[in-house]
Amino acid sequence: MQKYIEMASSLASSSTVLWILFLTIATLHLSSARKLSGSDPQLQFQYHRGPLLKGKISVNLIWYGKFKPSQKAIVADFITSLSSPKPVTAQPSVATWWKATDKYYKNSSPKLALSLGTTQILDENYSLGKSLTNNQILKLASKGPQRNAINIVLTSADVAVEGFCSSRCGTHGSSVGARVNGKRYKLAYIWVGNSETQCPGQCAWPFHQPIYGPQNPPLVAPNNNVGLDGMLINVASLLAGTVTNPFGNGYFQGPKEAPLEAGSACTGVYGKGAYPGYAGNLLLDPTTGASYNANGVNGRKYLLPALVDPETSACSTLV
Repeated sequence: MQKYIEMASSLASSSTVLWILFLTIATLHLSSARKLSGSDPQLQFQYHRGPLLKGKISVNLIWYGKFKPSQKAIVADFITSLSSPKPVTAQPSVATWWKATDKYYKNSSPKLALSLGTTQILDENYSLGKSLTNNQILKLASKGPQRNAINIVLTSADVAVEGFCSSRCGTHGSSVGARVNGKRYKLAYIWVGNSETQCPGQCAWPFHQPIYGPQNPPLVAPNNNVGLDGMLINVASLLAGTVTNPFGNGYFQGPKEAPLEAGSACTGVYGKGAYPGYAGNLLLDPTTGASYNANGVNGRKYLLPALVDPETSACSTLV
């Protein structure tokens, strides 16, 4: 800590940009160090005694705006890969990555089992316009199943969403759903935007150079689509956060108003040796030169974030 105090003194009279850059890197370094060492009780990753998602849960995709079939397949194949009945022989796999969430369910029954929903909702005509509020995102999410479901709203590159790029790349939340057989259930939902043309430096790293921090060359996206591969990282992180902290009182670290969850507590970590500006030691596709750390169905390759191991509060990587 003393090292950063001394650096802060020397930078205090420098430009605002340098100061913000210093704070960003120092905060990442210090929060990571505290988290892994467990030296600060307020930063420990812990369970807050709320319910987790359990049993058979369908993951339903709601596409808002224009998406190509090839783009939709990238996300659909990822969801299928989480618990695919088809064996994926190549390791490490998406299913192995997702199995890390089992540690959150050690004493729970029934176990969580995700599957791709049978119906995908398409809204290619922008029924709510091209600038959406949080309430409109919830309205779109509510078009999917209301029970035993996670509804994921995916907005296209030409759609602006409240807070998108300025403060977030996506989010997850919950709401009281419609009545099903006379009973109301809580609806869990996720929203992620395609940042390719709006803010790839914020939401598609490491496939695009960041807008601040170390300017290392961007990695080649495993599905050759910066926007969708970037979305996939955020979908994966938020999906882990949704099942382990669906209603704001599950597993997380820090204040409830701005929690660090199973995936978001490990932002920027994809392989061993990661540090700010460096994603870690990853696998390399010899044909395409793409970086990845997980294999999926249909020959897919993905780059997935590290997840917090609840037993150690450390970020656990596949590679």
